[in-house]
Amino acid sequence: MTTPHPSPAVDVILPCLNEAEALPWVLERIPAGWRALVVDNGSTDGSADLARALGATVVHEPLRGFGAACHAGLTAATADIVCFCDCDASLDPSLLVPFVREVQAGEADLVLGRRRPRGRNAWPAHARVGNAALAVLLRRRTGLRLHDLGPLRAARRAALLGLRLTDRRSGYPLQMVVRAADAGWHVTEHDVPYLPRTGASKVTGTWRGTWHAVRDMRRVLAEPPTALEGSRR
Repeated sequence: MTTPHPSPAVDVILPCLNEAEALPWVLERIPAGWRALVVDNGSTDGSADLARALGATVVHEPLRGFGAACHAGLTAATADIVCFCDCDASLDPSLLVPFVREVQAGEADLVLGRRRPRGRNAWPAHARVGNAALAVLLRRRTGLRLHDLGPLRAARRAALLGLRLTDRRSGYPLQMVVRAADAGWHVTEHDVPYLPRTGASKVTGTWRGTWHAVRDMRRVLAEPPTALEGSRR
């Protein structure tokens, strides 16, 4: 008889596209008892094999897009609480520990990390300006007084699935917050250090990538408020 594997305490979803250089740093910082779910989004640098060798669970998502990778990880997760973190060594996943405690205690439904740059090259100026403008638009749309739509976050898996997220590109993180607000979730934000990423950014590192992200997010903000059923916890 096969003994079933116990469900991990927390699943950490790590969308990954050619991040072999950063993976060792990121994976060694996953808290003990948590599971790293590396979602390979078409890497050609051996990221998937390296992640598996380092003990991560690898999920393959052929549809290219940040949201596609994040949602593939969410649907593959089994833990009650899931976290999201970039896989480029710009954010330390061990910083998620107090986020998870806040969700477990019922003090918040969704916890976000507000990125605080460490180093001159951590966050390009055009990306910071765009993020600040987006925060203002989000405030007008939802009333949430957030400063950042950063990728470091924690929430309960079943509740996130209940948001019925549909964006599969750069608008996914924003849609999560907008629909959480529509559902009446308590959303909190905490400062986290933001380090210079390893390798080239696929989004904010270029004006073209930034423009595509802005376009995706404007589309999300234009969506009418969504009526969502069910408990947020």
